[in-house]
Amino acid sequence: MAAVLYILSIIAANLTVDQFIEFPFGVLVSVGTLFFGATFTLRDYMHQHHGRQYVYLIIALALVCNVLVAAWTGTPMRFIVAGFLAIAVSEFADTEVYQRLRRRNWYVRVLASNSVSIPLDSTIFTVLAFAGIMTSVQMVGIIVGDIIIKGIIGLLLAFVRDTPIYQRLVLTSPAK
Repeated sequence: MAAVLYILSIIAANLTVDQFIEFPFGVLVSVGTLFFGATFTLRDYMHQHHGRQYVYLIIALALVCNVLVAAWTGTPMRFIVAGFLAIAVSEFADTEVYQRLRRRNWYVRVLASNSVSIPLDSTIFTVLAFAGIMTSVQMVGIIVGDIIIKGIIGLLLAFVRDTPIYQRLVLTSPAK
């Protein structure tokens, strides 16, 4: 379930990357950020239950699906390349930080890995996708807004682990 949501979140994020919500103080947030904020913690759930090799397989599958869907929908090449590189670098970093903290508390693993991967993803994608299109001030606003929103969404999803719905899904999951 987390793998499907992960892949769909990445695709939805990149299909809505050029639509923005403006917040106070010049903070711009891509609609895609709302979807992409879920990916880091979804990846942590997969890692917890299926291990690092499974996570790398799903990341690779998500990258391929994302590129195919983006190309099929006519997404500009700069967004495809920026998305591919940002996902690859940030998700691999997230995976390795999480792996090194496997013996720590769930929330420590999620917060530590997300605190590395979210700024990486936001910075890499924004700079590659919008350099020359937006001003530096606009890009900084996007990066800051993305980091805040992705962090909040990731943190909220981390707490889902303690809900009865999650417990039922995990305990009745055939993979468990």
